[in-house]
Amino acid sequence: MSAPALRPAARPALDPAEDIARRAVAALRLELETYPKPGLVSHVDSGSHADMDAATFRASAAALEPFFADLARAGAAGEPMAALRRVGIAAEAAMRAATGGVNTHRGAIFGLGLLCAAAGAEGPGAAPGRLGARVRARYAQGILDGPELLHAPGARARRRHGVGGAPAEAAAGFPTLYGIGLPALRRGRRLRPGEPEAARVEACLALIAHLEDTNLLHRGGAAGYAFARAEAARLVAEGGVGLPDWRERATALHGAFVARNLSPGGAADLLAMTLFVDAVEGEAA
Repeated sequence: MSAPALRPAARPALDPAEDIARRAVAALRLELETYPKPGLVSHVDSGSHADMDAATFRASAAALEPFFADLARAGAAGEPMAALRRVGIAAEAAMRAATGGVNTHRGAIFGLGLLCAAAGAEGPGAAPGRLGARVRARYAQGILDGPELLHAPGARARRRHGVGGAPAEAAAGFPTLYGIGLPALRRGRRLRPGEPEAARVEACLALIAHLEDTNLLHRGGAAGYAFARAEAARLVAEGGVGLPDWRERATALHGAFVARNLSPGGAADLLAMTLFVDAVEGEAA
């Protein structure tokens, strides 16, 4: 009598929180691997930044993965905004330890972290729009009532220029992500089938054109902010990545941003969030 065939060992069940965290870090890495993004750090160059490069961003993204998992678990457990904020503070400390003190992903820790918590609460197969709706319903008041770092560049820009910035965007359920970022990403895919980097550039340009980006206000004032939004909007309106010379034009715009020391960091953060939501909700669409 022959011996029974050995069955392959069963694979351990995938931890949903770790899966969410991997998707979040993958979104950060895709944002980095996008060029040309006006003024921003990419795998090609450092844009308008002298204190960081692609390696800095890669180290930061890797350091954040366990904290995104913690945020997903907190969301699944129904923890309040105060608990998420504690995880976020620890994540920022880990980011700065990994980057030698450089702020690479503070905005992403906030926005992408909230979306990770929402994804944890929603569970697998979140329906389109659900992550933003969950953030708005569960955390809006805690976001708006939370402490503000008075001397942080974004906070100063919000006070000086009277814009809502990242807190207002998150508390409202990320309307710019859903109304601008996702449609532009999907438009880019239609314009350039099989060229995912081009689709990400289209989304980035559209976000720069529409977002109240306090990073732009901090670095360029009202004039720089207006220039950045108008030029990005012009490129999108004229055809975006559907233009035959889109890459050359986007590269020239990148140079113009660098010459003015402009960096739309808020749009970069929202691009990563757009990619995350597209991955998580897109499966159920």
